[in-house]
Amino acid sequence: MKLSTPLLASILAFIASSLTLAADRITIGSVGLATPESVEYYADKDVYLVGNINGSPLDKDDNGFISMVSPNGKVVDLKWIDGSDADTRLDAPKGLAINGNILYVADLDQVHFFQLPSGDQIRSVRIPGSTFLNGITPNPVGGVFVTDSGLAAGEGGFVPSGTDAVYEVTASGKYRALIKDPDMGRPNGIVHSAGITTIVTMGSGEVSSYTASGKVSPLPKPAAAGLDGLLLMHDGSFVMSSWKSQSIYRLDANGSYKILAEDLEAPADLGFDTKRNLILVPLFKKNQLVTLPYRP
Repeated sequence: MKLSTPLLASILAFIASSLTLAADRITIGSVGLATPESVEYYADKDVYLVGNINGSPLDKDDNGFISMVSPNGKVVDLKWIDGSDADTRLDAPKGLAINGNILYVADLDQVHFFQLPSGDQIRSVRIPGSTFLNGITPNPVGGVFVTDSGLAAGEGGFVPSGTDAVYEVTASGKYRALIKDPDMGRPNGIVHSAGITTIVTMGSGEVSSYTASGKVSPLPKPAAAGLDGLLLMHDGSFVMSSWKSQSIYRLDANGSYKILAEDLEAPADLGFDTKRNLILVPLFKKNQLVTLPYRP
């Protein structure tokens, strides 16, 4: 079959694009990461903080840890914050967020506070009724917003717990529920800007924005569900990870989707290196961290 010139050009452009994405990808592996679920760029020290569950995402085993990794892939401190230390509580750390001089960590039914730059634990705020605190993002006035994905242990894996919610946790350790709805679709990644909170869901694969008054505005859905990490970029677009498609998507201001990267097994909670313009992707099942250049 003879291909037309436009079709051939399109195929060649697709192949070139795919090769470019693969060439730009840098994988950091075999460095001791253990079920990495999240990564946060710590600009003051120019390092990546990687949250390691180190076992089951549901176990209260106090063996989670946070690694400090340099942008060149070298481990600065594998267990910079270590749950096995007598003065530290860290079970199954998921989302990480830096706000001011505090590192906030979502961990099952608690949000932990760690002082920066020391890494010393300040306090832990338990949220009664929560089961799977997961995504987390800074609140401009201090503290964080955190999602409860509403998951619990069941036969053969996770089962819905019906605790789907979004909470506000203040820097002083107070908390309140902003949204509680068992039909949220297992909320995960979250960002907040200009009074609008945007959330992606693991179960239903939805992207929705919420106002302070509770008004919901659905955004276009990507092709696949299993959404995990969410970033709000400087150009106003959203970047999110999908376990189902093993991809990183970009949703632009016009509601159009673009695939930024593929073939990423279990891409979890995303980070962003603002100095190098890199998307940071922890691979939950492969104990790896991948960096990708952000090109709108």
